Amino acid sequence: MVRFNSNPGGVVIDGVAYRLRQMHWHSPSEHTINGRRYALELHMLHQSGDGNRYAVVSQLYRVSRRRRDRTIHRLEKYIRRVRKRENSEELIDEVVDPRRPVRGSTAYYRYTGSFTTPPCTEGVTWVVAHQVRRVTRRQVRLLRNAVHDGARRNARPLQEANGRAVAFYYTTPAHGRGDSGN
Repeated sequence: MVRFNSNPGGVVIDGVAYRLRQMHWHSPSEHTINGRRYALELHMLHQSGDGNRYAVVSQLYRVSRRRRDRTIHRLEKYIRRVRKRENSEELIDEVVDPRRPVRGSTAYYRYTGSFTTPPCTEGVTWVVAHQVRRVTRRQVRLLRNAVHDGARRNARPLQEANGRAVAFYYTTPAHGRGDSGN
């Protein structure tokens, strides 16, 4: 995971402001669209100002031979450092625009669920971009190597919806750059 030393911004969902706290990736994806699992998934973890609420903005990626992801490319030096750290965490000093990975996405899924890693806390607002972005195999390998636990996957098995409603939202491009909650 990468954490930010600066204030990288955040999102507003249903009138609640959330600040981006960290970014991490799972391979393969932990979400599916129409039953399809993707090569990679980015989770951007956000926390409310009072510290009591969490929102995760998720971006799915498919492998492309020629088109690398710009955000991952920009963070490569930090991701390489993660491998050398015992706690698999790196602090980023430069400013990173948290909207870049999902920029241009005008459709998304939203539901209330849990974290995908222990303690799997409930009550997390999930926003999953409908548009699937591209990433190179080399970038997927870079992120898998950063985990360096010998596993081919760092994603939990798919979970049943357990009665959770998943809503589909569409925003206009001008509106999609701001509040993702209305």
